[in-house]
Amino acid sequence: MVTFGLTVVRHGETRYNKEKILQGQGIDEPLSEMGFQQASAAGVFLSNVKFTHVFSSDLLRAKQTAASILSKSQFSKEIAIKYDARLRERKYGVAEGRPLSDLRTMAKAAGEQCPSFTPPGGETLEEVKARSEDFFADLCRLIAREAWQEKQATERRAGNDTGRAGGGPHMLLTNHYGSPEFCSSSMGATGELVANVLVVSHGAFMRNWLGYFVSDLECVLPASLTKTELSSVSPNTGISQFIVKLESRDNIKPKIRCICLNRNDHLGDMAAEKI
Repeated sequence: MVTFGLTVVRHGETRYNKEKILQGQGIDEPLSEMGFQQASAAGVFLSNVKFTHVFSSDLLRAKQTAASILSKSQFSKEIAIKYDARLRERKYGVAEGRPLSDLRTMAKAAGEQCPSFTPPGGETLEEVKARSEDFFADLCRLIAREAWQEKQATERRAGNDTGRAGGGPHMLLTNHYGSPEFCSSSMGATGELVANVLVVSHGAFMRNWLGYFVSDLECVLPASLTKTELSSVSPNTGISQFIVKLESRDNIKPKIRCICLNRNDHLGDMAAEKI
């Protein structure tokens, strides 16, 4: 059994977010001043989490957010950020750089509704899902492989120290958390977390990824979560946290529990646009 923590954060606000203009993949805007403030606030909120792996979309707004979050960390300032194109925002084709209202108009003219409508040159929801599924499968394989290697190394060290194979229970990671519910004591008999993973991505991608968690992997959601909250796009720097359990090293069937979804109380009075 391998158990790890997963924290997913949407990037901070950009000028286009504020103006409700679609960015997708073709518009690579930097964070606005407000966006940097939001990212800094998210970093302070997560400063006690000891991240072992950090992944980010390779678009600028996500890269800047990830860097801002790590700059506030007590334990993970020096960790290398791995940029992955699979974490990019959904591609909106001809609608990129145009107001969100234009996308809705295009969808209505086609007899469809957002977000299922795919503008010319854009990605379908199934294509976005395939990206998220591929990334998550690779992530699970990585964590399982590293945990197995660490377990073997720990057992070898124990054998060398005691003159016999094996040894007692081992702690693979000292856990530090930014909120009381995101801790091993709240998970029941799940054991220690072997890793804490931070992922910084985008609103439409994250909503699609959550849909995959819920529909395909039967993610357990907080009892208080409403259908509206489940289907909503995360606010800028909204924070979602999950506990992921992998039953075996080779035949991975993740079991996922959502601790919180699109949390934004770290923003205080700062506006968080939803686009």
